[in-house]
Amino acid sequence: MEKSTPVIEIRDLHKSYADLEVLKGVSLTAPRGHVVSLIGSSGSGKSTLLRCANLLEDSQSGDVMFEGEPIKWKGSGPSRQPSDRRQVLRVRTNLSMVFQQFNLWAHLSILDNVMEAPVHVLKQDRAVVEDRARRLLDKVGIGDKCDVYPAQLSGGQQQRAAIARALAMEPKALLFDEPTSALDPELEQEVVKVIKDLAAEGRTMIIVTHDMRMAHDVSDHVVFLHKGLIEEEGPPEQLFGAPKSERLQQFLSATVSA
Repeated sequence: MEKSTPVIEIRDLHKSYADLEVLKGVSLTAPRGHVVSLIGSSGSGKSTLLRCANLLEDSQSGDVMFEGEPIKWKGSGPSRQPSDRRQVLRVRTNLSMVFQQFNLWAHLSILDNVMEAPVHVLKQDRAVVEDRARRLLDKVGIGDKCDVYPAQLSGGQQQRAAIARALAMEPKALLFDEPTSALDPELEQEVVKVIKDLAAEGRTMIIVTHDMRMAHDVSDHVVFLHKGLIEEEGPPEQLFGAPKSERLQQFLSATVSA
């Protein structure tokens, strides 16, 4: 596989829920080592696009490719679904997702949360996984919280634990779905710092975010979605500094004044 092969590539993707067309032909590329941010108002299709990339949602038409390998489908339209379960599992284990609401297992300690998938899904050696998990929790600044449970942590600490859990799978890319929107501003900055550090390491990431400052600071490429289509895209300096679309200008003006 060539280094230039994107980790994720989406071509002309369409997704509907009954009569509601959410994605109307969206194409997206996440090159290796790049950060792509998806911005737009609620209902624009950002989170749906992210979930389609991770195969958590089935699209009705269009192509999804992982490291140059197209997803195999069966059926068409509303009945279309992936045809190779092993392929789906392989793609999902290589695309770790961090959700808005943390989704930690309440009955497991933070350390066990981070270890769960590598041990039980990837069947890796428990001692090796524990060593990696402790290092990752140190990396996100909560190494002293290994033995506590999610309910004992602040929202910012829980989200950092969720990021450590995603990293424990050693994924080819990280997918973030509004990782800071459930946090108050002070706790939000704890998580933003971790994401900025990951971006500085050259990790491949797709981030759905309402945080325009973070999108500007960490992204190589920003995509503005509006009503299920890409209204404008480009480097952050261009999108935030000289937006061409009137709709994007309105959106950025509203986020600044909010």
